[in-house]
Amino acid sequence: QVQLVESGGGLVQAGGSLRLSCAASGRTLSGYRMGWFRQPPGKEREFVASISWILGNTNYADSVKGRFTISRDNTKNTGYLQMNSLKPEDTAVYYCAAGRMSASGRVSAGGYDYWGQGTQVTVSS
Repeated sequence: QVQLVESGGGLVQAGGSLRLSCAASGRTLSGYRMGWFRQPPGKEREFVASISWILGNTNYADSVKGRFTISRDNTKNTGYLQMNSLKPEDTAVYYCAAGRMSASGRVSAGGYDYWGQGTQVTVSS
C-alpha cells in the first residue's frame, strides 16, 4: 500500500511559480511511475506529467511543456512538480498518483493505483 501526500499549492499571480511536492510512504516507489493530474473547476481530471521512478523518463501534456518540470528524489521517496510561467488556466486541484503501467497507459488516470488528496493551485490574472 502506498500513501501519497501533496503540498505546495497556493495562490500566485500569472507569470509566477510554484513547486508541488508529493511525499510517498508505505513502500518505495521503485518500479512505479508517478504522475501529476489536475482538475480545473467544472472540468474533468486531466493528465499533466509523469516520471518513471527508476530511470527518470518523463512525459508532459502539451499545455504545460516548457513551463512545468517533473522530478523525483529517490532518497526521499518524494516527487515534485515545478510550475513556472503560470497562467490563469492552470488553476485547478492538482493530484499526484502512483502506479505500475505500460508506457501507453501513463497519461490515463485509470493506470494509477494510488492517489493523494489533492492541493489547490489558483493563478490570478
